[in-house]
Amino acid sequence: MMKTDDGQDHYQYERIADAIEYIYKNFKNQPALDEIAASVHLSPIHFQKQFKAWAGVSPKKFLQYISLEYAKNVLASKKSEAAAEAVYDTGLSSPSRLHDLFVQLEGMTPAEYKNQGRNLSIHYSFSATPFGEVIIASTGKGICHMAFEQDRHLARRQLVQAFPQAEFIEQRDALQQSALSIFSASNSLPEIKLHLKATAFQLKVWESLLKIPQGQLSSYGEIAAEIGQPKAGRAVGSAIGSNPVAFLIPCHRVIRSTGIIGGYKWGALRKTAIIGWEGAKAHEPA
Repeated sequence: MMKTDDGQDHYQYERIADAIEYIYKNFKNQPALDEIAASVHLSPIHFQKQFKAWAGVSPKKFLQYISLEYAKNVLASKKSEAAAEAVYDTGLSSPSRLHDLFVQLEGMTPAEYKNQGRNLSIHYSFSATPFGEVIIASTGKGICHMAFEQDRHLARRQLVQAFPQAEFIEQRDALQQSALSIFSASNSLPEIKLHLKATAFQLKVWESLLKIPQGQLSSYGEIAAEIGQPKAGRAVGSAIGSNPVAFLIPCHRVIRSTGIIGGYKWGALRKTAIIGWEGAKAHEPA
């Protein structure tokens, strides 16, 4: 069992990842609880308790949120799309704990971009989340990096590669603490600021991703249309794949138009888990 920084207990993502993989691979057969529990060598009662503590719903209910038909229905639902736009336009958070309206993006200056972080002091720390450990890093203006990675040496090396000229200090600061609150159960979230090394096109794509509410999904083609470049699907996919801030910029909410979940920078299984987890949270009673 692990603890997130808000003090709430969460079962480690790794302990149930195998079960999620089994559910996803076998959802067409609608596997029973006993079958799923057996696949991870747990008793049905113990497994059900662990899974519900992590996802907030039963394995059977979770299966619904990661099924192909569910994804297709979400993509096709104009009613859901209209509701999502209404929530976004109000400037208010919904009962499903949408965080997107609280995330503000700022691009680095041309000099900061060109100089690969020279003169930037970057704080970084590691934290447990419901989807495994993350490394999170911040400049004085906002979060500049967040990635799922269990190997801390590799995680730090990848951070340094992104900003090879910067100064790095292992320290948790208020900006990081604020951003990590997204994994808490609170309905009230602070504004989260991001300070990103990106092109104007990448920022435009990432801003579009922030309009996809928790529990909703979009396709690559829809994102391309959203930014006014319907023929730029491949470039949009590349920009989504280069997202430097896991979860806060919700690239995991973009799937193929066929309803297939597809790839993810931090692993397709983790993307499946996040989609199911968010689907469960978004459909909780207000």
